[in-house]
Amino acid sequence: MEKTLQLCVSVVRVHLTLVGWLDVLEETICRFIEQGKFLEACEQIHNLEHSGNDDETALKQHLNNLEMTFLPSLEHRSDIFKEAGLLITYARCCHASLCSHLATLTDSNSFSFSQSLLIYEWSIKMYKSGSQACVRPGHIPQHSLSLGAQCLVWILLKTEEKLLEIARKEVGEALKEAFDIGKPPCADAAVIEILTEKTEAARRVSESLSEKVEAECLEEYLKFLESYEDEVRSFLQLDSCPKICSSLRILENCCLLRTVWHKLIYICSVSTEQNIKVNGFLHRMEDDIMEHFLQTITSKVKETLKDHFKKCDSGFDHILESLNQSFLTFGKKKTDTYEALIKAVNAIIITEYMQALLTTPRKPSAMQRRRIVNKIEEDHRMMQAIFKECLGPAAGSLKDPVKAILELIQTSDPEGMKIALLPILKEFPDLRKEHLSAVLDIKDVLSREDRAALLKTFHDNCRESETEANLLFADIEVKPRKYGLCGCLCC
Repeated sequence: MEKTLQLCVSVVRVHLTLVGWLDVLEETICRFIEQGKFLEACEQIHNLEHSGNDDETALKQHLNNLEMTFLPSLEHRSDIFKEAGLLITYARCCHASLCSHLATLTDSNSFSFSQSLLIYEWSIKMYKSGSQACVRPGHIPQHSLSLGAQCLVWILLKTEEKLLEIARKEVGEALKEAFDIGKPPCADAAVIEILTEKTEAARRVSESLSEKVEAECLEEYLKFLESYEDEVRSFLQLDSCPKICSSLRILENCCLLRTVWHKLIYICSVSTEQNIKVNGFLHRMEDDIMEHFLQTITSKVKETLKDHFKKCDSGFDHILESLNQSFLTFGKKKTDTYEALIKAVNAIIITEYMQALLTTPRKPSAMQRRRIVNKIEEDHRMMQAIFKECLGPAAGSLKDPVKAILELIQTSDPEGMKIALLPILKEFPDLRKEHLSAVLDIKDVLSREDRAALLKTFHDNCRESETEANLLFADIEVKPRKYGLCGCLCC
């Protein structure tokens, strides 16, 4: 091999005066290099690409061979070119071949972020150690050192570009997998790790690289949010009504994404513009999915309660139990979104329940009245238990007209009924006379005189609502009775 090289150099020296001799020389030297140790290197590249080695052991060994065996062998042969006055040309060829080789490595589609980072770290090490490709500084003129520096800088830039590309790809794929609508939400820590592990790995090699990786990961997070919003919008436009659990899963994912973003603000360099964009994506998604979810609940509850007080089993208890199970599996219970959701669902159920109760056909029999009261008691216990389980102590702030109406109906003393009516009028100022009449129709025993006294108490104490808050009865239409129990039009 050495004799062949010497002969190659001698032949080239004879033809130095020929046109294009430098191009021919460099081509010849590169061919010689490639026919030597680089054949082994290329074979190692092939093995690396197809080994599926996740622990980077093979790549570390390969880079070590480049540093400890291959590059020194090229340096050893540099003396022949130095004698011929062709050392700079030889160095240029070595640099070009090394760049080509490492570019082949980094361009491999099978390489992961961590593997590309190994090449980047190795290139920095070589740059800092002053090992300029194949020749040490003392062996060549000072001006040729720039060739080695340029070579390694090119490798660093090429590898950095690949690193950022892989970071975007891997983060995007991991986020898509973590927030699949068809799968249960993952933990906060898992998402944080997806977004920060590459930054931390890069920081161990280069602070400037870690800043670039962090910026790419944050941008990929924004890109994912934009695509996730489109996915949610498509989900809501499905012809078939999506299941309640799927809607809750999306809402929980939004809570998770918000929690993750709040943590990223403290550990990453987040810009004001990025913060505005993220909050915009999350607010829109939460509003859309919340509106859709509440519309679905309203429709289901309304349909179930339509004949609730006529049937023995309308399925209302099944809906309550189903909602309870869905809420209990909601992972983000300590969030404002969760509390607002439960309170909104409670308001829907209470409103629809009162609507069904007050529009029940009038003048039921004594047996029907007792059955209705018993059903109200049973339903109230179940609703109270479910919302207390979902909200804990916060359930105490929920308005409970069912309890108030139940206490009014179950009070046997006429004076006691008047006392029970007053807080109802105060808490629900939109209660109208026809609403109270419908409630009194359910009471088992009530004389004409007592009924008239209660209606007079209502008339003397009712007042118009000054605000739109707690307008539970405002939209409940009850047809007035054509005649009172006494045959008049006053009761």
